[in-house]
Amino acid sequence: MAETVRPTFLNLPEDKQARIIEAALSEFADKGYQQASLNVIVAHSGIAKGSLYQYFTDKAGIFLYVFDFAIAVVRRLLVQVKDSTLEEDFFTRLERSLLAGLAFIRQHPKIYGIYLKILFDQQVPQRQELLQRVRQYAADYLHSLLRQGLARGELRPDLPVASTVFLLDALLDRFLQAASIPAFDVVLGLDQANAQVLHTRARELLEVLRRGLAAPPPPANL
Repeated sequence: MAETVRPTFLNLPEDKQARIIEAALSEFADKGYQQASLNVIVAHSGIAKGSLYQYFTDKAGIFLYVFDFAIAVVRRLLVQVKDSTLEEDFFTRLERSLLAGLAFIRQHPKIYGIYLKILFDQQVPQRQELLQRVRQYAADYLHSLLRQGLARGELRPDLPVASTVFLLDALLDRFLQAASIPAFDVVLGLDQANAQVLHTRARELLEVLRRGLAAPPPPANL
């Protein structure tokens, strides 16, 4: 991806960088790329509009930098989840990953809003590349969990790996979308559910997966 940020921005004090990033996150997440206003971003970050062009190449550059920032936050979360569950079985790790995703979108709605805008807004710059990056990272993360589960004998050895990763990615991604977008789910009502119900639904879905993916128990000794 082409350079989007200028050294002048990276040399700013951290608190000033944070104000600009937060203002841009909020504006893009709320209005999408095309309707987002640079005037609003500079007003909320407390800088002059001319300064913005000293920090970024253009509007697209600001959006792409914010995307990179958001991806870095998500990656840190998933690394933490993966490392902290290393001794757990595959299905517990998958459940912890989904619950961490639910907590994340509650704590960082603007970051998740950026992802939703990329998903549904055709006007987002370099949209296809951004979506590929998101999906590739998710696939790599799930493949890592799956590979370790297979190596430990926790999963059926005949599972088609690529198709299983696709299924898991689709389930987790759709669950988070349904919990965030009103009327996106007409079966479980996840957008209206409280945290306890969301956790229950997550465990129900993962139990369905367990019944289909788990290795059969070893035969009992006669």
